[in-house]
Amino acid sequence: MTPDASDLLRWYDTHRRTLPWRSLPGQRPNPYAVWLSEIMLQQTTVKAVIAYYERFLTHYPTVQDLAAAPQEDVLYLWAGLGYYARARNLHACAKRVAELGQFPDTVEDLLKLPGIGAYTARAIAAIAFGRPVVPVDGNVERVTSRLFAIENPLPASRLLLAKQAALLNQSAEAQDHPSDFAQALFDLGATICTPRNPSCLTCPWRPSCLGHARGIASTLPRKAPKQARPTRYGVHFILLDTSERVLMRTRPEKGLLGGMDEFPGTEWHEAPWTEADAMHHAPTLGPWSLRGDVTHVFTHFTLKLMVYAKTLPAGHNAGIDPSFGAFRSTTRAALPGVMKKCLALAVTDMEKK
Repeated sequence: MTPDASDLLRWYDTHRRTLPWRSLPGQRPNPYAVWLSEIMLQQTTVKAVIAYYERFLTHYPTVQDLAAAPQEDVLYLWAGLGYYARARNLHACAKRVAELGQFPDTVEDLLKLPGIGAYTARAIAAIAFGRPVVPVDGNVERVTSRLFAIENPLPASRLLLAKQAALLNQSAEAQDHPSDFAQALFDLGATICTPRNPSCLTCPWRPSCLGHARGIASTLPRKAPKQARPTRYGVHFILLDTSERVLMRTRPEKGLLGGMDEFPGTEWHEAPWTEADAMHHAPTLGPWSLRGDVTHVFTHFTLKLMVYAKTLPAGHNAGIDPSFGAFRSTTRAALPGVMKKCLALAVTDMEKK
C-alpha cells in the first residue's frame, strides 16, 4: 500500500525543522538559498553546514555577489567543509547563473549547470520552483527501503529505490505541494526514520510501512560489505620565516583538494616514506624538527602524514625554488582540514597566528 501523502504533510506542518535556508510557511523559497544549501549538504551534515552557509550569505548575499568573487576567496570561506570540488563548481555555477540572469526552473535545465547532478537538480526544482519530482538522498532512500521492505543491499538497489520513491508523490495533495512534500521527506528521514533506532511509534506513515509490519525496519536499508579502506603515506614540511609567514603552494585545480593551499612535501603513496627519501622533497636543507604525525580519513583512503618544521633565519627566504610556493600568512589561506592538522602540530599558537 502506497502511503498517504496527506498524512506526511500534516505531520510536517507541525514538526518541520527550522533551518536557515528554509523559507517560512507561506513564503516563496529563495532559489539561491536552496541551491547554496543543497551543494553544501552533499555528503555533509546539517550541523556542519549551518555556520558555513551563514558565513557565505554574509559575504555573498546574492548569486551575483558570489559570481563576482575571486575563486581564492570562495575557497578560503569553504576551507574545512571538505569535498573541495564542490567549492570550485559552486563558483562556476554562480557565474553561469549570473550570465543567465536567474536560476533555471526545470530539472533538465538545472542539470546543465556545473556541479548539479540528478539529486540536486530535483531538490532545487521541487523546493524552489514547485516541480512535482522526488529528490532521492540518503534520507529518502532509507524511508523508501523501509516503506516497501526492500531488502536488496545498497548500492545495487539504488535504481530500484529511486523508482519506488517516485511513487510517493502521486497523490493530488503531494502534486499540489511539491516543495513541502520534498522537505517533509527529508525531515522524516532525519528526525523519525533515522538510521539507528527509528521512532516508528510516532511516524505518520507507520500504518503503511511494510518494514515496520515485518519487524525489519531498523535493519534497512541493507548495505553490501565495505571494502577495507587503503592507507597512503606522505611527508609535509612547514617552513616559517621570522615574520611568522609560512611557505605554501596551491594544489592543481583538478583532483583531490583541487585549488586549495598546502605545505610543500612528498606525494601521497602506498608505502611509508623513509626520512632520507622524504628530505629530497624538502624546500631547504636541514636541520628539520620532526613534530609528529597526522592521520586524516578521506572517503576512499586513510592518509598518514609525517610533519617536519623549521624557522628560517632572517634574510634566508629569497632563494627558495618557486615550485615550493611562497611565504604567506595563514590568515587568508584556503587550508583544508588535513593541512590545518599539520599546522597545529608545527605551530602551537596557530589561532593567534
